Amino acid sequence: MTDNTDRVRRSTADDVNAELDEQRVADVARYASAPPDEITQRLRELDKEWDIERVLEANAATLALIGQLLSSRSRLWRAVTVIIPAFLLQHAIQGWCPPIAIFRRLGIRTRREIDAERTALKALRGDFTGVTPYGTSARTAAEGALRAAGTR
Repeated sequence: MTDNTDRVRRSTADDVNAELDEQRVADVARYASAPPDEITQRLRELDKEWDIERVLEANAATLALIGQLLSSRSRLWRAVTVIIPAFLLQHAIQGWCPPIAIFRRLGIRTRREIDAERTALKALRGDFTGVTPYGTSARTAAEGALRAAGTR
């Protein structure tokens, strides 16, 4: 069994992780000089963002239900009702299954990645005493806030 904290990231291609990380820096940088109410609005949006686990579970449940409903019509759908739970079991054990690669390339993030952005935004908003991530540019401020969140 693998450690749960970053198993999806460990099984994701380096270029995909780098792209998601760069997008997170860019997203935080957009709020480096934003007023607190705009940051609060972004935090509300992050509260609604689905992480990779939730997307995987919803996708698997949907396909399994459809497969069960259509299994009397086709062998393909009977196979789906076996393959989908096998993927979920593989993910539970290894932290990876074939749909993960697709979802990651579509930009679906882990809960930890979402929470890192949330913490960085809170640092920018001034929620933490002693944390001053501000620099000469929005990117420097974003990177400082992400460092404060422990993700850079």
